[in-house]
Amino acid sequence: MKLEILLGSTFALMLGIVLTFAFSSAFAHGDNASGHPETGDGSRSAAQPTARLIDVAAKRTVSREEGARNYFTDLPLLNQAGHAVRFFSDVLKDRVVVISFIYTTCKDACPLLTHKLTQVKEGLGDSFGSDIFFVSISVDPERDNPQALREFAARQNADHPGWIFLTGDKSNIDTIVKKLGQWNEQAEAHSTLLLAGNVKTGHWAKVQPMTPVGAMVQRLQGLAAEL
Repeated sequence: MKLEILLGSTFALMLGIVLTFAFSSAFAHGDNASGHPETGDGSRSAAQPTARLIDVAAKRTVSREEGARNYFTDLPLLNQAGHAVRFFSDVLKDRVVVISFIYTTCKDACPLLTHKLTQVKEGLGDSFGSDIFFVSISVDPERDNPQALREFAARQNADHPGWIFLTGDKSNIDTIVKKLGQWNEQAEAHSTLLLAGNVKTGHWAKVQPMTPVGAMVQRLQGLAAEL
């Protein structure tokens, strides 16, 4: 089964808008036109092209980060410890993540999905919690307070550093889940789809929950290896 499905939803469209950048303008003019100095014999300094490339790369990184923050939002949420976190700055920024959607009173799909992720965690070894993080967002935040999330994580053997469970104000949760393209009016009808992404590079994929554990591990390792 092909692990990655091309993102065709509003989520994909918006990511394409905010995470796509044009570099042609940075090289549209010659060195003299862009103000780069020449050496004493009239030849251009060899260091200048390298400096320009570094400058463009730095601006690109900043622009991508700003675009991602604007899209995903930096709304405040609560993690399973009851600590306030900002969704982009504290949860997503510079990380490879797998995002799942759960609610703690779920009796079937959510425990099964979480169990699958515990197997993926084992397959990742030391990469989990250092290079790759799991994010489980409650789609029933009015009932799922931090204590409920902690208890759910303990029951599912998912209470590990590097695995972040999130709840918070319903309007904030709804906004974020809509941004991720997985919102449903009824918690019971929530999506079991997983979202895997390298936030730094802007590379995202949808992952079906029935994907074999080994294939998930391989895909995540590939995302983590991206520059």
